[in-house]
Amino acid sequence: MAQPQPQPRHPLRRRSGGQRRLLRRPPGGGPTEASATCAPFALPSGVGLGLWSRRTAAPEATAAGGGAEIAFEVDDVDAVHLDWRARGLRIAQAPTDMAFGRTFVALGPDGHRLRVFAPAAAGTGGP
Repeated sequence: MAQPQPQPRHPLRRRSGGQRRLLRRPPGGGPTEASATCAPFALPSGVGLGLWSRRTAAPEATAAGGGAEIAFEVDDVDAVHLDWRARGLRIAQAPTDMAFGRTFVALGPDGHRLRVFAPAAAGTGGP
């Protein structure tokens, strides 16, 4: 019987160092704890962000791919797009200008949307 082939790892499934780099967190600003299945972050705003493996989350994750979108505000959308594309993330929407600013959307390992944006300058039609 043939042995199952290991599945390639999605760039976000790498341990905390990769997640810290994708989230542009400085050294020491990584997850508050880390394991192969979870990486919780305490963001400077006081908001917490937990990245979980869908296969091991309890209770079971039931949202289908695209069931959530997380948005990251950055200074240079195009630079982040090039970086994430080079890391192998799937890009669902190439960088584009929208009413709220410049943006692109990548997909996480479970198909959830990771929106990166830079707000439109005041007086240019953004919110």
